[in-house]
Amino acid sequence: MKKLIIIANFLLVGSFLYAQQVQPVFTNNPFPKTITVSGSAEMEVIPDEIYVNITLREYQKKGEDKKDIETIKTNFLESCKAAGIADSSISIFSFTGYSNYYYFKKRKKDPNMQSSITYQVEFKDSKTMDALVEKLDDEATQNFQIVSTSHSRMTEFRRQLKIKAVQAAKDKGVYLTESIGEKLGEAVTIKEPDEPVILPYYSAANSQMRLRSVNTLVAENYEFDNDKSQQVDFKKIKLRFEVEVVFALK
Repeated sequence: MKKLIIIANFLLVGSFLYAQQVQPVFTNNPFPKTITVSGSAEMEVIPDEIYVNITLREYQKKGEDKKDIETIKTNFLESCKAAGIADSSISIFSFTGYSNYYYFKKRKKDPNMQSSITYQVEFKDSKTMDALVEKLDDEATQNFQIVSTSHSRMTEFRRQLKIKAVQAAKDKGVYLTESIGEKLGEAVTIKEPDEPVILPYYSAANSQMRLRSVNTLVAENYEFDNDKSQQVDFKKIKLRFEVEVVFALK
């Protein structure tokens, strides 16, 4: 019985000494009082990078020779040049034609099978887009689809908004702490915001829409006032960042 009592006392003393050693970890906290605040910043920008997929396909009018894909491609690229579109802004998105083995095999069974090509063109504004539409071969043009929009200064805008969001968090921290008679100290942690996902804006342009001007098409698909006397801009891209900052209290 005495041995059990001695062991129990030894364990209690050991636990007490361990607690004494661990305790300073908490009492030596350099920031015993903190405040966590959030700050946000947002802006809207008109895109200057508009990516459009244009699908062209072979066709044949009654009583005429078939307009082959090579001729259509040549005419399209000449139209782009006439509209002031640089070669670097044009790329092939997809192609079904004579160089495609699957197409070649199918063409043997169906001589009337038509090859097609889809270009992706980058526009800076709707004015250039309208200039190209006026020059397109409407029989060959099967689709004219806006697949995504962005801005050439997007990295700079994101940096500016993150800075403003942190500054907004600090301003909020100042007036919140002053309301309780405290003073805001240094920043302890700053949680960088996640990058927002910019979703593409789609415009389902069919063969009937191709006969209209691009400004009219954009006005209908982007819910703008369809007044041709006004210049139509693309739907603005909304950017928003929110940060979380932990400040020490003096």
